[in-house]
Amino acid sequence: MEEVRNQQVILKDYVNGFPKESDMLLTTSSTILLKLPQGSNGVLVKNLYLSCDPYLCCLMSKSQVSHLESFTPGSPIAGLGVAKVVDSGHSNLKKGDLVWGWIGWEEYTIITAPDALFKIQHTDVPLSYYIGILGVHGMTAYYGFYEICAPKKGEYVFVSAASGAVGQLVGQFAKLTGCYVVGTAGTNEKVELLKNKFGYDEAFNYKEEQDLDEALKRYFPEGIDIYFENVGGKMLEAVLLNMKTNGRISVCGMISQYNLNEEEGMRNLSHIIMKRLHMKGFIVGDHINLYPKYMEMVIPLIKEGKICYIEDIAEGLESAPAALLGRQEKLFSFKDQYLMAQTSTQLSDPITSIT
Repeated sequence: MEEVRNQQVILKDYVNGFPKESDMLLTTSSTILLKLPQGSNGVLVKNLYLSCDPYLCCLMSKSQVSHLESFTPGSPIAGLGVAKVVDSGHSNLKKGDLVWGWIGWEEYTIITAPDALFKIQHTDVPLSYYIGILGVHGMTAYYGFYEICAPKKGEYVFVSAASGAVGQLVGQFAKLTGCYVVGTAGTNEKVELLKNKFGYDEAFNYKEEQDLDEALKRYFPEGIDIYFENVGGKMLEAVLLNMKTNGRISVCGMISQYNLNEEEGMRNLSHIIMKRLHMKGFIVGDHINLYPKYMEMVIPLIKEGKICYIEDIAEGLESAPAALLGRQEKLFSFKDQYLMAQTSTQLSDPITSIT
């Protein structure tokens, strides 16, 4: 049985507040056998892509608020990823199969509960899409927008963090439905991306607005029908002032509150009553039964060029800590010969980037 080095990113200890790069350790001291123990019903996978999402920072704190368990100090950080099966004791997975699901920030991971993995059926689209538009991010946009907000043609939609992995999809789904869509982001470059690439009718840089309430009144003089919430805090306070009666708010995330020692208080909540608002938070994992329905909708849209998805892919596992803290929502690629064939690029280094 071949034993190989297994490079990993380890959480040193629980953090208070926002983590630092020094809270994570890249180690090459671990090794792994490329063969499962006799009688195992798990799977051993080689990791190809890892998704670097802001919520992972929350899991580095012992007292974090999340439906997911905190990471364990001294163990690898984990997240969504795409991988190839190296060895399997599971009846539905065999060597060479491609899967996506929850894997470690390491080169190889042994997964003891393989029923939670999704076998990849469509390989004629980029594999990295399975931790984006064809994975949890896509399902989040789909469920939050269609199932909670029940959009109608001609409605006015506002999306915060609109250039992110979820927001870019919500805006496009809204446009396909015939809605008027405005998004917000934190740089002028992202604002232009929203309007010129994702088809948003309007977009603005929230950092350049002195008064968010006035900004929303400028873009929605008649009010907002649907708000897709990714931010929380002062943005949500301003949105509540500008919602229409019987408006719907889908609460996907509240990134402004992550890693605060104490969450901020909320104002303007009385508008939920006065305007009869429907405001619902959700965990996409509770609705994964809708994944086949979502795939049936989105695969044709991708192949017909009716929807696009932009990825930012960083190089190598060693770049993961800095990218998580500095850029967020990135992907890391671990290319083997299979992926090289997919990109028509022959490289000898087993860990490289796709740009």
